[in-house]
Amino acid sequence: MLGASNQRVQRLRRLLGRRSARRDEGVFVVEGEVVLAEALDAGWRVDEVFVAAGHPLARRLPAGVPVHELAAGVVERVGSTESPQPVLAIVAQRHTALAELTAPTFVIVCDGVADPGNAGTIVRSAEAAGADAVVFTPGSVDVYNPKVVRASAGALFHVPVLADVELSAVRAAGLTTIGTSSHRGSAHTATDLTGPIALVVGNEARGVADDALVDRWITIPHAGRAESLNVAMAATVVCFEVARQRGR
Repeated sequence: MLGASNQRVQRLRRLLGRRSARRDEGVFVVEGEVVLAEALDAGWRVDEVFVAAGHPLARRLPAGVPVHELAAGVVERVGSTESPQPVLAIVAQRHTALAELTAPTFVIVCDGVADPGNAGTIVRSAEAAGADAVVFTPGSVDVYNPKVVRASAGALFHVPVLADVELSAVRAAGLTTIGTSSHRGSAHTATDLTGPIALVVGNEARGVADDALVDRWITIPHAGRAESLNVAMAATVVCFEVARQRGR
């Protein structure tokens, strides 16, 4: 039974709290048995599993994956939420290059998206709408941030997620870049979204820059006083318009 000062537990805490630790080690932490099951079903490599004292694992793990029981109170000190999950796992990251995608026709680009909850929700909506990949440009949130992983609700394991990809590279891959805007462009429902496209959504405060490498602009018409929708909401609305137009 591992206490809070154990080296494995300290490593777990570092991986939950530090982007640099996740980047240097090439792993991240999954919280909760349901999300862990998603990772296993999608074939991601699980290195270690930690369980709260007395908590039984409902699912059988692949051979060779060590399971460590934590002493009473350790999960509460290590977990990244107010009500921590009793199961945590260290999972190996996956790094997919844009060139590895097979003839993508629908990609979401998060250009400077900073909030992990928004990022995870976008990944979840993208996977649900049948997107081929989600791309994050340099300066965006860490895609393996615990909040991103939780907000994606397992979608992170089922749709390719690419980090640190320049918008110019997306354009060079043969995709028409379509920027979302609160003030310019045609209505999303009046725009042809059936070809090979990259839907670009921007930073929460600044949006997509007016001089970004965007071929066309779209906007979501709406009533009320708000200037624009939350970026995750906007991405979801347009994602499902793409799916509707493609008959998915």
